[in-house]
Amino acid sequence: MPDVKQRRFFDLFIDAYVPGRWYFKTPTHADGRPLEDPWVFTDGVFIPDPGPLRIPLSRPGKPLDFTSAGVGVTPVLSPRTAEVFRALAPNDVQLFPVQVEGQVEPYVLLVAARTVRCIDEVATEEVQFWRPEDGQPEKVGEYRDIGGLRIDKGKVADERVFRLWGWRPALIVDGDLKAALEQTGIVGGQFVEV
Repeated sequence: MPDVKQRRFFDLFIDAYVPGRWYFKTPTHADGRPLEDPWVFTDGVFIPDPGPLRIPLSRPGKPLDFTSAGVGVTPVLSPRTAEVFRALAPNDVQLFPVQVEGQVEPYVLLVAARTVRCIDEVATEEVQFWRPEDGQPEKVGEYRDIGGLRIDKGKVADERVFRLWGWRPALIVDGDLKAALEQTGIVGGQFVEV
């Protein structure tokens, strides 16, 4: 693996401009019961196996290789996309089978199981923090909004896929993983260098 300062990293998120794309609701248990904590999939830590899951559609459409479900931008992958994560980042992710409404083949819910505290607040274009006057005292001092995200690569060790400490929406992948996903012809995801 190259020196971390030479590595490139990307925020992987849904491409909302895919014509006719599908949209998902929040994952549930296989029997339709709601999950106790659907945010658990975006905490950036290893989690216990949630058991069989299903994802109802909020809008039917074109099946994609990468999309997100419900709250907290929970990534859902096609089998071929999941294989790339399984092969290149086995220590960074958990992959749970999930039945997507209307699909015969099982899809895979991805949990980025590592968190890195590496947001470069100086290089990032916009950083807003929760303040006491925002009325959510438990969040004071945490990130409220980030625009033009940049990370400090020197704070990344051997992680290939990770969440950012304090900023759940971002799913960070390294350049090798990005290249492998692009070679599969990934549909539904887009990359922005951070």
